[in-house]
Amino acid sequence: MFEQLTQLVQQFGQDAVVNNSEVPNEHNQEVMNTASESILSGLKNIAAQGGTADLATLMQGNNAGDASNPVVQQLTEKLTGDLGEKFGLSSEAASGVAGNLIPQVLGNLVNNAKDPNHKGFEMSDLVGAITGGQGSSGLMDAISQYGGQFGLDQNADGKVDMSDAMAAVSKKGGIGGLLGKLFGR
Repeated sequence: MFEQLTQLVQQFGQDAVVNNSEVPNEHNQEVMNTASESILSGLKNIAAQGGTADLATLMQGNNAGDASNPVVQQLTEKLTGDLGEKFGLSSEAASGVAGNLIPQVLGNLVNNAKDPNHKGFEMSDLVGAITGGQGSSGLMDAISQYGGQFGLDQNADGKVDMSDAMAAVSKKGGIGGLLGKLFGR
């Protein structure tokens, strides 16, 4: 997942970093590397601090590129701080880079993961990278909490539990069908 993230940062970093007179040219590549690292570590921190619901909403919805999304805001603040600390950029310059880069990168990252035609990168890759491969319990909690909104309550009992998961797996083509339903595939 880090490779796809880095490619997106390079793609959108052209305007946000390279063509930005506030970022010294000798730091362009380092700034983009820092952005990639900051995004991934920020997503991991959000997951580790119990932000699974925000992450599930980010990944399921169509607002990953929206600057008002709480996850986008947190990552923008983190990258702003990282750029200021590491490269001595003014808060205004660092905020401009982060505010331009984060919504574009996250929006495309989530859209690519949700797109069945985008081969080589799946939503499970994104979830695994964020949670360090330990995402099943937190993800199941998010599914239980938000599953009704996503149509996962298979037996209409008002909660999403293992019986719903078993019903979804048998009806919808396995666990991939269940996760596809959750993430809009």
